[in-house]
Amino acid sequence: MDVTISPSILNCDIANLASEIEKVRNADYAHVDVMDNHFVPNLSWGLPVVEAVIRQDILPVDAHLMIEDADRWAPAYAEVGCDSVTFHAEAAVAPIRLAREIRRQGAKVGMALRPATDITPYIDLLPEIDMLLVMTVEPGFGGQSFLKSMMPKIRRTRDAISAANLQVAVQVDGGINRETICLAAEAGANVFVAGSAVYKAEDAYSEVEALRQLAKTHC
Repeated sequence: MDVTISPSILNCDIANLASEIEKVRNADYAHVDVMDNHFVPNLSWGLPVVEAVIRQDILPVDAHLMIEDADRWAPAYAEVGCDSVTFHAEAAVAPIRLAREIRRQGAKVGMALRPATDITPYIDLLPEIDMLLVMTVEPGFGGQSFLKSMMPKIRRTRDAISAANLQVAVQVDGGINRETICLAAEAGANVFVAGSAVYKAEDAYSEVEALRQLAKTHC
């Protein structure tokens, strides 16, 4: 599958939203982290900021919902125009029904797993989603160190997808930079969320291109 780069705006200057997204206009998505201070111990932003990013019409929005009661709230993010909506398996009571509702609203469906959550119970759900997000840090805060211990999990996920002959993307989020993107790509990931590495770079546009090329070649 094609390499996809999705910079997280968690590390951008939200007061200058349009110019910050314009810096990464060569990316595939703008990744928006929604945190409710319940599912994770941090509070970011919600639907109004997501709608503001969509209104810029610079990049499609990849929304990552780190929120409780995903069954209730996730479809609204698809309804307002997110291209992709990712909910956490741990926060969904009826993940299949939720996935189908998100898709009915016109968005692609992502399902995320915390580092300690095993992929095995969710393998049968893979046909219902477009993307499986393997968190490579504990969700809730940007700037954390990449968990190399997640590489076997990424491999198991990619193997399960291949065995079922599915076109499901594998996303990684957390600690992605020029070194770690190589490890994740080699393990089987093809969608990469990078926050600090992009927005703290001297040239965010060039950093997106550098990360893309490294992922394509597995370094």
